[in-house]
Amino acid sequence: MLENTFCHIPGVSVRFERMLWENGIQTWDAFVKSGDILAPAGRTRDICRHLLDSMDHVRMPDPGFFAGSLPSRHHWRLFSAFRDSTAYLDIETTGLGGPDDHITTIALYDGKSVFHYVYGENLDDFRDDIKRYDVLVTYNGKCFDLPFIRRTLGVAAPRVHIDLMYVLRALGITGGLKGCEKKLGIDRKELDGVDGYFAVLLWKEYLKSGGREVLDTLLAYNIEDAVNLEALMVTAYNLNLRDTPFYDDLRLELPERPKIPFMADTGIINQLRERYCYP
Repeated sequence: MLENTFCHIPGVSVRFERMLWENGIQTWDAFVKSGDILAPAGRTRDICRHLLDSMDHVRMPDPGFFAGSLPSRHHWRLFSAFRDSTAYLDIETTGLGGPDDHITTIALYDGKSVFHYVYGENLDDFRDDIKRYDVLVTYNGKCFDLPFIRRTLGVAAPRVHIDLMYVLRALGITGGLKGCEKKLGIDRKELDGVDGYFAVLLWKEYLKSGGREVLDTLLAYNIEDAVNLEALMVTAYNLNLRDTPFYDDLRLELPERPKIPFMADTGIINQLRERYCYP
């Protein structure tokens, strides 16, 4: 979709972009070869220069070039072009960000491999691992995950960040991460009903008991959050494509679900629910 995009060019509106599409100019290459049509000659030359520059930045690759010039509501267009350098991130914490709160676990998934980080074990490894990626996908990461990471780990996120909360909200899909998953047919099975506050309870139980099965349950939940972001990203991408002429050609298949390396213990989940009168 990125190479069908023109609205990242200064002065090119979404309306003008759609006019180009309707007149058969649907790719950068087609515009460069089209000659002086639909725009004054000087303006066409400016657009061509910007498109040739865009081609270079795709080859580099440099998604930050496009994130800085595309309106944020169109950042979904970057996804297919830079999918190989995209990571999906979710964190769990001891609270909502008070002065004593800290990250307990981080889950990172790049479409192939799952990585996990635990407070007191390997959390510092995240600092180097995140540098491998150019694009980050989160849900509400703009307001929660990334500020938490910057404050507690001193880590800067990749230049390009797609926050699915805003992408899905623009499509009319709301209700938090779990609510969006349900609306889009994602089933969490034994983790259904477990949420961020329950993750806090799991961490407290882990500190109290030292039971590895408790930590495994927390990690299973955390990784589920990160892994599901890929399916949500692909779904949001396809839903946005429906408003373009390119849906049939560019629609993405839903990804295969990876094997999550930890298993949730339903006995522990039920015990904690009963103990804390959790719904």
